[in-house]
Amino acid sequence: MATLFQLARPVQVEIDIKKSRFIACLYPVNDREQAMLQLVSLRRRWPDARHFCAVLLVDGDSMLDDDGEPSGTAAKPIYNVLMHKKLHNVFAVVVRYFGGVKLGAGGLVRAYTQAVSAALQQGELLPVQVMTRCCARVGFAQESRLRRFCAELGLEVEVVQYAEDVVLSLLIPQAQLAEMQSRLYDLMAGDVYFMTDEM
Repeated sequence: MATLFQLARPVQVEIDIKKSRFIACLYPVNDREQAMLQLVSLRRRWPDARHFCAVLLVDGDSMLDDDGEPSGTAAKPIYNVLMHKKLHNVFAVVVRYFGGVKLGAGGLVRAYTQAVSAALQQGELLPVQVMTRCCARVGFAQESRLRRFCAELGLEVEVVQYAEDVVLSLLIPQAQLAEMQSRLYDLMAGDVYFMTDEM
């Protein structure tokens, strides 16, 4: 799996193209609520701006908003830059003050692309460790051993089900899933069964 990145901190860059101001604002966020708070703040900060074109990319949610620009000329170019840089958990807004000169569709695409690219050149990108959950079934008597090995490997554990067997949910770095399952299998001398289905 390709490495994903996130911003270390918010970044803002302004560029001028044919008398229009493009202010690119990028934020690390975890959800839509955080993003919308940033958007409200930007609208208050620059109340007379013409457009607030935005893209949100977070786990399980996304948003592309051209905010009145011709379809495909603002949010899509912003999105393409973010995807090319493999950004994750990011909210990007380009605030535009219209300068009186129409840029045309191609000019708008280039302007929004350039604004976000310029902001990313100023930003610090950190690799993201994508986590995944898997379930492990063990005998009741083996639960404490499995928990101890998980603690030694730095894995987060939650109980999903107690019955004749115990089912534990393990939070594992996605890139290390097969390796960690193999190590736990060896440590448990085969006394563990991994399930991919959610319980």
